[in-house]
Amino acid sequence: MRKIECISVFDMLKVGVGPSSSHTLGPWRAAQRWIAELKQKGTFDDVEQIHIDLYGSLSLTGIGHATDIATVLGLCGHDPVTMDISVIDPEIQKIRETKKLQFNGEKEINFSIESDVKFNKKFLEFHPNGMTFRAKLKNGKKTSSSFYSIGGGFVVKKQRKNASKKMKKFMEFPYPIEKATELLAYCKAENKPISEIVLENEKSLRTEEEINAGLKQIWDVMLESMFIGCHTEGTLPGGLNVKRRSFEMHQRLIGEEKYDSPEDWITAIRRTEVKFRQILKWVSCFAISVNEVNASLGRVVTAPTNGSAGTVPSVMMYYMVIENHKATFEDMKRFMLVAGEIGSLFKKGATISAAMGGCQAEIGVSSAMAAGGLTELLGGTPEQVLMAAEIAMEHHLGLTCDPIAGLVQVPCIERNAMGAIKAINAAEIALESDATKAKVPLDKVIETMWDTAKDMNSKYKETSEGGLAVKVSLSDC
Repeated sequence: MRKIECISVFDMLKVGVGPSSSHTLGPWRAAQRWIAELKQKGTFDDVEQIHIDLYGSLSLTGIGHATDIATVLGLCGHDPVTMDISVIDPEIQKIRETKKLQFNGEKEINFSIESDVKFNKKFLEFHPNGMTFRAKLKNGKKTSSSFYSIGGGFVVKKQRKNASKKMKKFMEFPYPIEKATELLAYCKAENKPISEIVLENEKSLRTEEEINAGLKQIWDVMLESMFIGCHTEGTLPGGLNVKRRSFEMHQRLIGEEKYDSPEDWITAIRRTEVKFRQILKWVSCFAISVNEVNASLGRVVTAPTNGSAGTVPSVMMYYMVIENHKATFEDMKRFMLVAGEIGSLFKKGATISAAMGGCQAEIGVSSAMAAGGLTELLGGTPEQVLMAAEIAMEHHLGLTCDPIAGLVQVPCIERNAMGAIKAINAAEIALESDATKAKVPLDKVIETMWDTAKDMNSKYKETSEGGLAVKVSLSDC
């Protein structure tokens, strides 16, 4: 049996809170898992003191990624999908002032964010994004548990007890897929597009009603994040004083059009001028808006990560408002199924963690996901879909992750716009090509990306110890 785990579209597209899936959403989820562990062991009620150690990349860029805040919110029992994000700041401020937190919302514990969350530059061997939760119990004994945030909000332990269950689910898929060649073979054998093959796999995990409801929630969050970003002005938090740009971009593009909701907004955009320059501006505006929301601890969809959350929705919106004015949720569903599958191929064959592979693992993968989804909607064959994904990644190979001040702002926000434009371009090139004669198969570019990731200097892997992060300092801003 191959040791491949099932990866659902809902693993690749997850609702969460910014600014980072690996440094914010992952630690948040890890805190929730630790609480579940303590309850399972029957030691939760005996906890008197808590301490968290953050290691490696989580430490080096943790402040800028709000890793400490996310971890504390998880300890308080909040969930990133449902929490009212407007109460994050007052909740954290209250903990800072009182030096107390409500552990899982159930019991009060003395806790200082400044002294009980420790940033350790040391890297743990298993993965660059390591963290250890420690507790002192009433009887004086101590207990600890380590987790690793491996990108895209995925959290694992070194001893992976759930891995065998996921491997079993993978083998129960009607179409178990590890590589793009296998996906293409199923499409040919069944004479079905990629989206239909992926949907059949998803139906082995949940009902079609649950799939539709889940994907509708994802699209609603994507649309809302674009809407909020385009209607919020001001400066992003964190100290770089980055001015929000999508607000003014949107004002100039939307003109005098009127609307009352995100859905009406789509119709209003369809009525605007769409020359080439306007299209470039709209796509960039959509992408930037999402990542400005992400940078301010807003709610976005990991696609496949928070840092690359703007690429996929901006290309989906491009299809809705530029390419097909009659597009519906069914089109967005097909797009997400294809995009999710392409993202899973990269996760299985390489990585979606910038701490492991640099920004090629985030923006590169998101661009490939978006290119593939768009190509199917534009009538492309499965071969052309995979070719578009390959082209998009090929031209992101070697892209480093060097965020200034450890914030997911510069150059991260603009990169989503660039990734979206490349995705659209890749789709058009693939649609004009005989994909059966492609020189570089998608599987080969995935292998190359992983080789490149392993060869990349560690200072360019989300540590803020190289590149722009050291050439540009807070004092320059």
